[in-house]
Amino acid sequence: MGVLRPVYSHKDLHRLIAPKVVAVVGASPAPGSFGERTLSNLSGFDGKVYGVNPKYEEANGVPCFASVTALPETPDCVIVAVAAKFVEGVITECAERGVGGAIVYASGFAETGTPDGIAAQERLVSIGREGGVRIVGPNCVGLVNTHLRAGLNFMAGFQDMKLVTGPVSLVSQSGGLGYTMFQGMERGIGIGHYLAAGNSADVDVCDHISYLADDPDTKVIVCLFEGVKDGNRLVEAAERARDRGKPLIFYKMGTGEAARETAMSHTGTMVGAQEAYHAAFERAGAIAIDRLDGLLETANFFARSGAPRSGRGVGVMATSGGAAVITADKAEQHGVPLPPLSDATAEALKQFVPGFGSVANPSDLTAEVLKTRETFVGCFEAFAADPSFDALIVPLVFASPVSSGARAPLMSEMARRTGLPIVGIWMNDWLQGPGSEVLDADTHASIFRSSDHCFEAIAHWFRWHRRRTEVQARGTPARLSGRQAGEAARAALTSLPRDTRSPDEVTAKDILARYGIGILKERLAKDAQEAARVAQEIGFPVALKIASPDIAHKTEAGGVVLNLADEDAVRTAFTQIAVAAKAYNPSARIEGCVVQEMVPGGLELVLGARIDAQFGPLVAVGLGGTLVELLRDTAVGLAPVSAAEAREMLESLKGAALLKGYRGSEPVDVDALAEQVARFSEFVADAADLVEEVDVNPVIVRGARAVAVDALIVTKKHEGRG
Repeated sequence: MGVLRPVYSHKDLHRLIAPKVVAVVGASPAPGSFGERTLSNLSGFDGKVYGVNPKYEEANGVPCFASVTALPETPDCVIVAVAAKFVEGVITECAERGVGGAIVYASGFAETGTPDGIAAQERLVSIGREGGVRIVGPNCVGLVNTHLRAGLNFMAGFQDMKLVTGPVSLVSQSGGLGYTMFQGMERGIGIGHYLAAGNSADVDVCDHISYLADDPDTKVIVCLFEGVKDGNRLVEAAERARDRGKPLIFYKMGTGEAARETAMSHTGTMVGAQEAYHAAFERAGAIAIDRLDGLLETANFFARSGAPRSGRGVGVMATSGGAAVITADKAEQHGVPLPPLSDATAEALKQFVPGFGSVANPSDLTAEVLKTRETFVGCFEAFAADPSFDALIVPLVFASPVSSGARAPLMSEMARRTGLPIVGIWMNDWLQGPGSEVLDADTHASIFRSSDHCFEAIAHWFRWHRRRTEVQARGTPARLSGRQAGEAARAALTSLPRDTRSPDEVTAKDILARYGIGILKERLAKDAQEAARVAQEIGFPVALKIASPDIAHKTEAGGVVLNLADEDAVRTAFTQIAVAAKAYNPSARIEGCVVQEMVPGGLELVLGARIDAQFGPLVAVGLGGTLVELLRDTAVGLAPVSAAEAREMLESLKGAALLKGYRGSEPVDVDALAEQVARFSEFVADAADLVEEVDVNPVIVRGARAVAVDALIVTKKHEGRG
C-alpha cells in the first residue's frame, strides 16, 4: 500500500471480469442473503458456478464445497459474500489456489476510517498482490459482464432485468449510482460491462478504464467517480483509451476546496481540485460532463456515430418552426456550425417542401413532408447528400404512433443506408412515447431527450475527434528551455534560509529569466538614497516595490508606487512604502525596495502554478492581472505544457478576443505568448518537488513582448533545505 503502480492491463484483469469459472463464498439458499442473490444473478451465466459453504451440499441448484481449496477446479473469479472477519482467510485461500481475482462485498474496512479497518484492508491487498489475486472492493456491489450474462453482484432484482449487450461500458465508484445508469437497458440500450470499485483497495476506476480500453467489445467508456488517489494513473488510463480510439466520458461528483482556503497566491485561490481534474481530462483527451442526466445518451451517440466526415457542421431537418429556432439557439450556444444548404440540396428539397416552409438550415420542412414515406425519405436523402453535413438532427415534436412512431424506424433505416449519424431530439414530455424505444435500442441512429444535451454532445464529438488527430500528428514536443535552467532554479530554491519560504522578487524573476521568460530592468535598493541612484541608472520613470519575505501581496500592503519621474519622488516613495509595510505587518522583515523600469501599457495576464496532491504541477494562465480573481477567466493545464497546448489554453479564455486586439488595441503575438507560458510550465515541472505555489502577476503583454512585472514563488516548508 502507498506504492504507486501502473494501471492494470486487460490481461491482468481478464480472469476477474471475463471469467469462465466463478465461485461464490458464502453461497446460501436463504432468501435475501447476499449469497443467494449472487447465485440467482449468475443463473444465466455462460460459464461454471460453484458454491463455497460447509453447511450445504448445494444451494439454488449449485454444488457447494467446504472451502476454496476443496473446489474441483481453480476459479477465475471468487465472489466473497461473507462477513468482514472471514474475508482475510478467504483471500489467503484464493492466493494459495491461484485464483485470478476476487470481489469483496463486506464493509467494515478502510471506509470506517479506523486504524483496525485500514490495517485489515491493507492486509487484504498485500495477500492478494503477493498471490496474484486482483481484488475489487471491499465494500463493493460487484460487477456485470453482459456478454457472458455474468451478474457478479448482489444487486436485488438483477435476475429479472432485461440484459442487452452493447458497445458502451460503465465504470463507477458508487455502486448504487452506477446501477441507476445500468438500468438504461430497460429502455433497450445496450451496455457491455458495469464495473464498480467500492473502496478501491486494489482495483480502482483507473484499472477498470484500462481494461475496457483494450476490450474488443467496448467502443465508449463512461466513468462516474468522486476522486482518485493518484491522478497520474487516471491520466495513464485515459490516454490508453484515447490512443485506442475509445471516447472516455467522465462525470465527476464533488469538488475539493481545501487548496483554495490555504493558498497564499492568486493562482492558489483560482485553481482548486475541480480545475485539476479538468486539466487532467484535457491532457488525456477525455470528455467531462457535469451532469448525470443525458450521460448515457451522449455515450450512445459516440458509439453509434463514428468520426465526422468533414468537420464542417450538422444539418437540422425540423418540421416545426419553433423547433428549428430552438436548435439554432442551442447550436450557437455550444459552438456547433450549421452550414448553409448547397444549391443542389436546396433544389432537391423544393420538390418536397411546400411554399410556406423554409428550405434552409435549420429547415422548417412543415408537417406536409410527413404525409408519405417518400417525401420524408426524399428530404433525408437530400440532406445526406450535402457534403457539408456530418450529422443530421431531427427534432421530434409530437409523440404518437403515426408521428414519432412512424418516423423513428425510417430514421434508423436512413442511418444504415447513408452511414451518416442521424439524431432525434425528443422534444415532448412523453419521454418513452412511440418511437423512442426504437431509437434508444438502435445501433446506428441516436436519441436525446434534450436539445441542450444533444448539441453539447455534438460539440464534444467534433472536438474529441479533432483533438485526437492533432495529438497523433503532434508527437512528443521538444523542451524549450535548457536543462541548466532547472539546475540553477533548484540551486537557488534549496539555498534559501530554513525560515524563509519565498525568495525575494529579484531572485524569483532571475529564476524565470533563466527559462527565457521576459523580465524588466530592476535592482534591489537598501535605502532611499540607493533607490534614487539605481533609478537614475535604470532611467525614469520607474516603479518602487517593497522587498519583504513576509509580504506576499505588495499592493494590499501599500508596497507599490508607480510612475516615479525623478530622484526626489523615488526617495519620498521609499519612505512612504516602508511606513505602509510596517503598518500592514509590524513584524515583517524589510529588505528594502525593488526599483523597476516602468513597462509600457498592454494587456495584463497572470501566470501561476500550484502543486496538486493528485496530479502534481498545474500551470494556470488568466486574463486580468490583479483582477484575475474577480474576472474568473483562467485556463489550467498539467505542467509541462507544450507551446501548442499553451496556445489552446489562451484561446479557451472567455476574453480571448482581447488577444486579437479589441477596439483599436494592438493584437498580441499569441504564438510568442504561448511559448512564454510553455517555458514557465517547464520551470514548474522542474521544481515541482520544491515549490508549493507560483504567481507571476501581472504579466504585461504588448505585441510580441511579454514581461513579468512581479513574481512570487512559495516553497514547501523546509523541503530540500537544511
